[in-house]
Amino acid sequence: MAMSYNKLWKLLIDKNIMKKDLREMAGLSTNVIVKMGKNGDVSTEVLRKICKALQCGMNGIVEIVPEKNTVS
Repeated sequence: MAMSYNKLWKLLIDKNIMKKDLREMAGLSTNVIVKMGKNGDVSTEVLRKICKALQCGMNGIVEIVPEKNTVS
């Protein structure tokens, strides 16, 4: 299973918030934003901070999607 933050990026667009603004609002590091940009795993603390900053639930910013099978 993989993480997808597409909902978060769409929410930022809808609210006219830039990633750097989110970083400042939620007190996140640049590395966390980069990791999320690559659909990497982040802590629940990070997700909680984002939800608090954007006043939304976790299901509004992240979803778990099945990983694509690779054929050898």
